[in-house]
Amino acid sequence: MERAERKGLTRRGALASVAALGLAGPVRAADLPLSGRSVQGGFLFGRARPGAEVRLDSDTIAQAAPSGLFVIGFDRDAAASATLKVDAFVRALAIEKGVFPEQRIDGLPPQTVEPTDPAVLERIRRETEIKAAAFASIAPGDDFRDGFAWPLEQVRVTSAWGSQRILNGTPARPHYGLDMAAPVGAPIRAPAPGLVVLAEPDMHFEGGITAIDHGQGLISIYLHQSAQQVRKGDRVQRGQLIGAVGKTGRATGPHLCWRMKWRGRNLDPSLMVGAHAPA
Repeated sequence: MERAERKGLTRRGALASVAALGLAGPVRAADLPLSGRSVQGGFLFGRARPGAEVRLDSDTIAQAAPSGLFVIGFDRDAAASATLKVDAFVRALAIEKGVFPEQRIDGLPPQTVEPTDPAVLERIRRETEIKAAAFASIAPGDDFRDGFAWPLEQVRVTSAWGSQRILNGTPARPHYGLDMAAPVGAPIRAPAPGLVVLAEPDMHFEGGITAIDHGQGLISIYLHQSAQQVRKGDRVQRGQLIGAVGKTGRATGPHLCWRMKWRGRNLDPSLMVGAHAPA
């Protein structure tokens, strides 16, 4: 009897030790709570221990915030499955296929679509470096935790996110923005708190552009602005005025092009609207 009790205690102790390491049996939803949309262009918010190491497939891509929250995202052309590993927890993710329409835009000035002027090409090169540095930002924290609001008071989508664009009859890279028509001067407001990592008034393609890091490299971007109310390095709060709608850069009319990036991946910002991190 005593031997059996010792055996039982030993077994229970071993299981308790394994459970403490997060290795006991299959991962349950309660072990690694997630929220969001596992779809091409989508995202997941997760909760783990503070500072947990987060891997997506073979890449170490994040550390959970002091609150334990983390975010991951899926590019427009993400594969049908991915493996999420958080410390010792491993979960297989199925990623839904997105639906991306084709959009034709004709009548653009040829130098706007495919510039050949050496001075313009040099300008584009310089601006590409500036944008790359901004998009590489990885601010600590979890400003994304309460999800996002729309950046415009009235939302009228004129171009879906991820659409395959045909410019002057030539296939171009997919459109990684969500276009919303609005009059010049319409206020643009920060949809969530964050750190301004880019604020340039006149870029070749984007015109007036602002980018905000909402934590862990989740960056929202606002193009074609006619005016800007923030500067690089500013902290902004949800609902704060950051700029005004315009038609600067490569734009055929007044609108806001809203984009989002995470660790080099392009996300659909509209999927963030109304989202919340798991409790």
